[in-house]
Amino acid sequence: MDRPTLDEILEAVGEFLEREVLPGIQDPRLRFQTLVALNALAIARREVALGPALREEDHRELRELLGMAGDREDLLRALAQRIRDGEAPSGTQAFLKAHVRRKLLLASPRYLERYP
Repeated sequence: MDRPTLDEILEAVGEFLEREVLPGIQDPRLRFQTLVALNALAIARREVALGPALREEDHRELRELLGMAGDREDLLRALAQRIRDGEAPSGTQAFLKAHVRRKLLLASPRYLERYP
């Protein structure tokens, strides 16, 4: 494996921003933008660590729910169309809750801690 890994690079950049840059920032606007950048780096790290497995889980559940094969994005569009047509398959609500949970695991896991 090549070193440093993508996760290690993202971690190092985040630590630098948090420990070296952020404490010295006086401008509130720049401080906020730096905090946004730190959050984006945290999302990127979760994406690297969890993203492929979560997308595969989503894809597998979509195939089972719809009873058809296809690209994950195409299956999501097909499900959306069925919902719009009033023909949502049984299990749609459970899938959608799990789908949103997987998205939140990447984007904002703290939200799941507050609202399990």
